[in-house]
Amino acid sequence: MVKNIAIGTGRRKTSVARVFVRDGSGKIVVNGKDVKEYFASAEQIQLVNQPLLVTSMGNKYDILINVCGGGMNGQAAACLHGISRALVQIDPDARTALKANGYLTRDSRMVERKKYGQKGARRRFQFSKR
Repeated sequence: MVKNIAIGTGRRKTSVARVFVRDGSGKIVVNGKDVKEYFASAEQIQLVNQPLLVTSMGNKYDILINVCGGGMNGQAAACLHGISRALVQIDPDARTALKANGYLTRDSRMVERKKYGQKGARRRFQFSKR
């Protein structure tokens, strides 16, 4: 049986990522697929790998991620947040490096809700004087 060393939850917009860190060789699996298979762009893959590069724990652990909700960019940022939280559980000394880069802060920017009597969140219907 495989034992999880640390668990972290990452969030961004409407995406939620559950991250499980295990002993291994540095393999990252997202929703049953390899990270390079799951995320389309190189920027998203780089974003997910960022906390591992900062703490230089790249090839010590295998990471299993279950992510749902939102789009691909939100999911990638949620994975980054979750991995960072899990790495702090393993090594509390890594907190300073992760905190300095802003990886432990949950990005609270969300889509503003649509208001009644309006076309969108800020957009009004066109005003007619006559």
